[in-house]
Amino acid sequence: MYPVNEYQDSTQLDLHREIIESSKQGNRKAQYRLYKLYSKAMFNVCYRMLRNREEAEDMLQESFTDAFRKLNSFRYDSSFGAWLKQITVNKCINEMKRKKIELAFFDDLDPYVMEMEEPDMNESELTVDKVKKAMEHLPPGSRMIFSLYLLEGYDHTEIAQILGINESTSKSQYMRARLRVKEILNTMADGNR
Repeated sequence: MYPVNEYQDSTQLDLHREIIESSKQGNRKAQYRLYKLYSKAMFNVCYRMLRNREEAEDMLQESFTDAFRKLNSFRYDSSFGAWLKQITVNKCINEMKRKKIELAFFDDLDPYVMEMEEPDMNESELTVDKVKKAMEHLPPGSRMIFSLYLLEGYDHTEIAQILGINESTSKSQYMRARLRVKEILNTMADGNR
């Protein structure tokens, strides 16, 4: 799912090779080092998707358990972080499906609204924290698409496969979510003036 970037040099892919190889041999200290290297980033992925700290912590543990169980299948075709993120995202989505969480999306918008200019945002006012806070106001399905595309780096084809939706649905929901986030950010900025 994550092809090696043609611009990545081999040192980037080999960065943690020694730790990974030791982990493959069952070395608990090496596995703990891998956990420490990647747990914060993977927790953030889980939290953005599940919006619940306890569930995110559970999914983090399950993701690492699965990753260590499948570690011998890791072939350095991508970075270890990308491989682990794929496992983590899939774990979170499967948990949402298991709990039958309804992925609500934005309703169809008036075509006129879709063609409107995007709200102006002073880029110096944009921060990741503000965008994440604005994302909390999106419907769950739209928030997930926005997060998978913008923050996790998946493309719309991959998102469609992961969520079992049409690629066009992923694209339109992302666009609507993006517009809504900008509106929320403008409202937040107006409130601070």
